[in-house]
Amino acid sequence: MSLSDLTFDQWRSFELPTARRVAEEAAGLVDGRVTLVETTEHLGAPLHRIRIERNGQEFALIPGGPVSLGFDLNSWQPTPQQTADYAESLEQGFGYGSDLRAHLAQVLSPRRSVVLATVLMAVEDENLTELPADMPAVLAARGLRMPSPDEWEHACGAGAETLFRWGNDCPLDRIPYGDRTGPQNQLNAFGLHIAYDTYRTELTSDVTAVHGGDGGESVCGGYGHMLAWLPLATANRNPSMVELVYGPDGEDLCEDFSTRPVLAL
Repeated sequence: MSLSDLTFDQWRSFELPTARRVAEEAAGLVDGRVTLVETTEHLGAPLHRIRIERNGQEFALIPGGPVSLGFDLNSWQPTPQQTADYAESLEQGFGYGSDLRAHLAQVLSPRRSVVLATVLMAVEDENLTELPADMPAVLAARGLRMPSPDEWEHACGAGAETLFRWGNDCPLDRIPYGDRTGPQNQLNAFGLHIAYDTYRTELTSDVTAVHGGDGGESVCGGYGHMLAWLPLATANRNPSMVELVYGPDGEDLCEDFSTRPVLAL
């Protein structure tokens, strides 16, 4: 079996020695070296984390196969605190709907099933060095590519069906920017530093969505605590930020955007 065909479910069934063998095989395929093999707890079961260094850049193994993405609004219920916080934002003229559920329907990707290849993905996002349209060629020269939106969401959520990669709740007594103790600061289940700063706006191969942040728009605008955290939601595609990134004003701001390179196996 090709490593690219490895499924998330298979990966979760492996014992640690098997995971080590897979890590070494993956490193060999990309002329890299294994720098970390560890096991963490995720979704009530062990999950192995693999890190491979190649040309001075660290990548995590992201097992694919059939996976579910997007957010299921029908099975979700906001907390009273989240509802109240959003209501305050509405009073200030912010928000896309009459309640939080209606707002989320406008900004989150729908629930869906996809099949993904297993890949290596950069642990850290990197700033764009050229305009978004030119970045695929820049990455290709290094043997890399931009992730697809599905790959980004899966890499971020790692199978979690919650609003954020860490759960459905977020600290409503503060905004994420400048918060050093919040859940966004922790590496995710695959060992990625992802969805960690609302000022970081990650681009993928799809020009209709951006991920991981809104360039600080919600924080600077004083939208309210809930709306300030939502850009970090796994399925949030930040539609208002898309207009800026790919509009004429975005050309002067490209160095403020980032992407998370993918290394195919």
